[in-house]
Amino acid sequence: MTLTSPAPAADATTTGSSTPRLATHYVDGEHVTGTGEREVGRVSPVTGEPMLVLVPATPDEVDAAVAAADRARTAWRRTSPGDRAAALRSAAAAVRAAADELGAALTASTGRLLGQSTGSALVAAEILEEAATTGLGATGRTLAGSTTALDVVRREPHGVVAVVTPWNDPYPAAAGLIAAALVTGNTVVHKPSERSALPGWELGRTIAEALPAGVLNVVNGDGETGQAIVADPRVALVAQVGSSATGRRIAAVAGERGARVLRENGGKDPIVVDAGVDPAWAAQQISIGAFVNTGQLCTSVERVYLHEDVADAVVTELVAIAEGMKVGAPDDDATDLGPLVDAQQLAVVEAHVDVAVRSGAELRTGGLRLDGPGAFYPPTVLDGCTADMDVMTEETFGPVAAITRVPDFDTGLALANEGRYGLAATVLTPRLDHALLAAEELEVGTVKINAVFGGAPGGSADPRRDSGAGAGYGPDLLAAMTVLKAVHLEPAVVA
Repeated sequence: MTLTSPAPAADATTTGSSTPRLATHYVDGEHVTGTGEREVGRVSPVTGEPMLVLVPATPDEVDAAVAAADRARTAWRRTSPGDRAAALRSAAAAVRAAADELGAALTASTGRLLGQSTGSALVAAEILEEAATTGLGATGRTLAGSTTALDVVRREPHGVVAVVTPWNDPYPAAAGLIAAALVTGNTVVHKPSERSALPGWELGRTIAEALPAGVLNVVNGDGETGQAIVADPRVALVAQVGSSATGRRIAAVAGERGARVLRENGGKDPIVVDAGVDPAWAAQQISIGAFVNTGQLCTSVERVYLHEDVADAVVTELVAIAEGMKVGAPDDDATDLGPLVDAQQLAVVEAHVDVAVRSGAELRTGGLRLDGPGAFYPPTVLDGCTADMDVMTEETFGPVAAITRVPDFDTGLALANEGRYGLAATVLTPRLDHALLAAEELEVGTVKINAVFGGAPGGSADPRRDSGAGAGYGPDLLAAMTVLKAVHLEPAVVA
């Protein structure tokens, strides 16, 4: 593994001060300059230098955004599904045209590799276009009732939907929730994460500018801002992707007033490697799952269970892959691994690895933060991890493959099922019976057999336990963005 010299992060905006400020919101079709006095500073994950000052929305500014969405909801609901879909297609075209700028903003804010950041923006455009097509089908159904009456079940929008999105993969997460809400007739107040404030803002306002005033409002801020949105009685549904801790707080605040909540939260995703697989292929799958985006994806592989028959060979291959990766500037095409998002996340990763090593895990490679500025941490392989270590129980969210060796497939499957998370799991096996058993037994929202990432578009899944509740994508997300109303119609008796 080698470290390249990081290039300075690109300025997000230019102001009269040395550090750019983000104090603008998009409300009721207009850019609104915020008046708040609180400030949230962000530093570059690449250079460690001040990068952005975020000025969160005031309570009055949050109120104005929710009020705008509330005023717009009747007209948007009455807009034909075809016209709503056309507006989403226009938004998709705008996002696609801005993909390079969006990619640069995401890389500067979070350290994600530039090619991946730009690709993520293009995925967001595809999601908007997909919703413009699939959303036309969420219409309800007729019932078999009396021949002299009409019985139907209508799908109707909730009204105002709050969309709260994460920093680590903000474009697809925001596009998916916003598109599903809008195409089904809801209006939206969107708050991007403060850790990726600028890219979240740029995507949100790019979509909003393609829509009628008030249909999508973007409010910048932190957790206090998000809580004010979630607590507003005019918000009928909250859709959140982010940490489990934030999800629990949202569920508590919204639940107090009876609002519905959709949450996709954290994970501690396992991969189970069976006997008989090719060790080089298995190591490649593990490295993709554990190291892509510096291990900062909700579905990153964080626990590795290796069958003892292949463990030595897989670990050898995995260490070689990790040591061949280049860590450095995310805008350098030669870089394989960029920095973590900030010093706070770096501290979590360091602590998990250090405690594991002190508790008996064997550090096969990596494990020490890299000298120099920024939040750089190398791809790390830990062998001999035990179930009581934080690296096996708590979200690490970094480039760490934590390995436990198991005597047989059943033991690996049982260990993979342990813990308080239930987002996704991967199984590598040459045996069909083991694949089917995993699909049946794993208590997670998504089971992936012989591919750590992938899957057809439109899939739906419900995360389990601390990983959230409710569909986060696919046709079932469209259904969750609506409420059902039964209508029974009979002829009137006339004089």
